[in-house]
Amino acid sequence: MTDPMETAEARALRDAVRALLTRRSGPAAVRAAMASPLGHDDKLWSTLCEQIGVAALAIPEHYGGVGAGLAEACVVLAELGRTLTPSPMLGSAVLCGEALLRSGNDEACERLLPGIAAGTTLATLAWSGEDGRWTPALTASGRGELDGRACYVLDGDTADVLLAVARTDDGTGLFELPLEGVRRERVTSLDPGRRLAVVECASTPARRLDTGGFAGPLRQLRDTATVAVAAEQTGAAARALELTVEYTKQRRQFGRPIGSFQALKHRMADVHVHVEAARSALYAALVDGDPEAVATAKVVCGEAFTHAAAEMIQLHGGIAITWEHDAHLYFKRAHGTALLFGDAAGFPGPRLSR
Repeated sequence: MTDPMETAEARALRDAVRALLTRRSGPAAVRAAMASPLGHDDKLWSTLCEQIGVAALAIPEHYGGVGAGLAEACVVLAELGRTLTPSPMLGSAVLCGEALLRSGNDEACERLLPGIAAGTTLATLAWSGEDGRWTPALTASGRGELDGRACYVLDGDTADVLLAVARTDDGTGLFELPLEGVRRERVTSLDPGRRLAVVECASTPARRLDTGGFAGPLRQLRDTATVAVAAEQTGAAARALELTVEYTKQRRQFGRPIGSFQALKHRMADVHVHVEAARSALYAALVDGDPEAVATAKVVCGEAFTHAAAEMIQLHGGIAITWEHDAHLYFKRAHGTALLFGDAAGFPGPRLSR
């Protein structure tokens, strides 16, 4: 079976995104975007959406999208991961787009998805407590009011649309929250390229969107989000290896490039094996889509990126621990993404034999 991220269309999409990011999202631009008020370059995001349609990929055509799928969105996420480009792609286009589609609410989809697909609406989803698990942190009363404190909300302090998953009397529900009356506060995180916020509700009136309960769709949403992050991790791990190989070809010691030393060759070969394993795990998760394949991708892709980032720092030597070098940004992204939707050990899927 053909890898869905390696079709002719996927390669063309990859080439277009990579060419744009090469021109507009170099190391200096990435750092400027991280420090900006929005936490991302809104002009670059607009270009990605207008010229390539990245936010519309996984949204059906009748809601203003392209009608492609998760695999195409993962192509974009892998490229964004390569350059560590901050963007609303994961939180708004993938997470909220998928949540709305799985709500079964046509009115909400028709009202919100076209703006998300165009990239003009920035949406966010609040669900988790401090433990980072997928158990909803918010609680809905019988009057339709939400209470509680949700953590790790992607772009939660700048979003135009605020969705929330909450516990209800009949299980779990998806709600739309008004921006007024909700306390939203940005929090400092390990990864400066991933903008996170805390959202607090105190008897906040909310509109329920799901039509038949959201427990099942929430599990499916968790799997989609996990695969999306795995794609980002795989792209970033591959780029960390590329940068490390390039450096070892340039850095000379004892009259020869350090990359010619057998011990370093072995270490870089080991990273390459991890990256290829991550690609295989991501492929399996996209093609099979079952919870075990998704859980495997969660573990394998996260470990590959963590290993690649650690070796990047080790093999770059002293320069890698300076603020000016990008190695620490890859290292922080690796550890941040590994914990974003719950750590691998506590991932709410089948237990993996290791």
